Amino acid sequence: PDFSKLSPEVVLKAMGQAFFSLSLGMGAIMMYGSYLPDDASIATTSFQVAIADTLIAILAGLAIFPIVLANGLEAGQGPGLIFNTLPLAFGQMTGGLIFGTLFFILLVFAAWTSAISLIEPAVAWLVEKFSISRFISSIICGLVAWTVGLGTVYSFNSWKKIDVFDGTILEGKSFFDLLDYLTSNIMLPLGGILICIFAAWLMSEKSRRDELKIKYEVAYKLWRFLARYLTPIGVVLIFLHVLGVLEKLNIT
Repeated sequence: PDFSKLSPEVVLKAMGQAFFSLSLGMGAIMMYGSYLPDDASIATTSFQVAIADTLIAILAGLAIFPIVLANGLEAGQGPGLIFNTLPLAFGQMTGGLIFGTLFFILLVFAAWTSAISLIEPAVAWLVEKFSISRFISSIICGLVAWTVGLGTVYSFNSWKKIDVFDGTILEGKSFFDLLDYLTSNIMLPLGGILICIFAAWLMSEKSRRDELKIKYEVAYKLWRFLARYLTPIGVVLIFLHVLGVLEKLNIT
């Protein structure tokens, strides 16, 4: 490996990717955690999820990029890689129809399960706040998400040349760009900081120990130190990086 490529900017981007990959700062992991059995260890479960997520990401990279590069295609990123490059790669390989079909079937399940995890915090909040059924709550949240989603879809065609932010600091951004900017650059890091503050500073010592169920005192104190000091610093650095502050200061 070429460790010269391991710059502070790469580390910050990797930390930012963890927010997306592990659904941090958006309430999904916290909501799923509330459904765990009382005897479950949050610390152990979190470690297992992080390890599994990392291994799957590595395996996906080892499987996808060799296919793309072996067929002489350029490995892009995001939707371009999935919907433009990969179909061409599958079309040029032996058994590509089978592997391509399986890949996109799995992609549908991945998108569906991700949508469920993202909408669950809002569903649970409506159920607890207004005492309505989960079915009605799911319908309401689903319709809201669908409506907002239509705005992102139209941003790539009918609304592509419509700039509703002319004359503002958001000039040039479509609805999709605005939504992506707010969620990725503002809401996720901010949510992560607030969760750190709540878990490490506002929760009582007894509640933290009861929920984490960390057996060893040294391990618990290490977690508390990381959650109180190092993690917030790391999240703040991500926040400043995605906003472009570090770049302007020539730190990265």
